[in-house]
Amino acid sequence: MEMLASYTTLGLGGPARRFVEAGTAEQLVSEVADADRRGEPTLVLGGGSNLVVGDEGFDGLVVKVATEGVTVSRDGDQIVLTAEAGADWDTLVTRAVHEGWSGLECLSGVPGLVGSTPIQNVGAYGQEVAQTIRCVRVYDRKTRHVVDLEARQCGFSYRDSAFKRDLARYVVLAVTYALDVSALSAPIAYQELATRLGVEPGERVPLASAREGVLALRRGKGMVLDPADPDTRSAGSFFTNPVLGPVEAAELAARAPRHPRWDLPGGGVKVPAAWLIEQAGFPKGYTRGPARISTKHTLALTNPTGEATTADLLALAGEVRDGVREKFGVTLVNEPVLVGCALPPE
Repeated sequence: MEMLASYTTLGLGGPARRFVEAGTAEQLVSEVADADRRGEPTLVLGGGSNLVVGDEGFDGLVVKVATEGVTVSRDGDQIVLTAEAGADWDTLVTRAVHEGWSGLECLSGVPGLVGSTPIQNVGAYGQEVAQTIRCVRVYDRKTRHVVDLEARQCGFSYRDSAFKRDLARYVVLAVTYALDVSALSAPIAYQELATRLGVEPGERVPLASAREGVLALRRGKGMVLDPADPDTRSAGSFFTNPVLGPVEAAELAARAPRHPRWDLPGGGVKVPAAWLIEQAGFPKGYTRGPARISTKHTLALTNPTGEATTADLLALAGEVRDGVREKFGVTLVNEPVLVGCALPPE
């Protein structure tokens, strides 16, 4: 049996009952379609960087996406890249920066494969892939057809998409991005990165400078995979930043009048989950058994020694979630996909 812990950045997860690797989009579709006809549960596995698998593993077929390849074309002032789902994400970002294609540079160092980016609407430091995705090719397991969905059909929102909301329906085969031909980054939209680069928000910098600045920030938070750094044995940010409506925002302001916030259209606010976690009594390095909050970044839950189980990690996540809710009345939501497991009941 193939242990899924070997395929996740957390190093967690039990065995797969069956495991195959799909090297082409055609094989990927065939394996999933055949399993569906048999009624066999199926897990499509990418880079495992945003995934938590239960200790019991997966009682069905796990299909590892191993497709590769990128095609490039020109469309006016833009470059159009179509990358297979199994292509390495940061390799694609590195190429875009080197070639002078602007729009992905602030997503440098994000682990995983191209196929995962639209599912999570991957974002960091003021950029998200929804800003550059032109279309996504998927196998629709409901209609049993391969279709190209335009960006407007993908239901993108903060760390969310139609694909994430219906994981059992869509298998991402390829993603097409439209990037500007420019030696300069998109306008820097994140204050922390702007400060690092010595510019004001809204200014542009050389693409390589933006990438280097992002990588430096990510390394400082243990967010660039490094076998020598136990803080990188994580699934990245475990909780999303809560987006609160006007009523919830007012309730939080009553409990914590000076809390950091980003005002949103319509009267809502986005609140940094890391601040909520720390203020609720969970500092960097907080430990519960063999699971630990990263010593560098409060949002990352880690398996630093490799001795934790998924149950250990989720117990820590539940403790953090409950502590934040008790102190601030805000319920944190997990960002990674949970397979064969769940957070403890609230």
